[in-house]
Amino acid sequence: MIVLGIILLVVGFVAGISILWTIGIILLVIGAILWLLGSVGHAVGGRRHYW
Repeated sequence: MIVLGIILLVVGFVAGISILWTIGIILLVIGAILWLLGSVGHAVGGRRHYW
């Protein structure tokens, strides 16, 4: 999810499409939150680790 967010950020920036930029930021933040929760030991979506 983090990688997809970065790809959308780059494509949105290069193409000048603001909706891709916004979706990329949202995916990047959600991916970072899930990664942080998984790394501290909380179960995310029924899984002990999320990566």
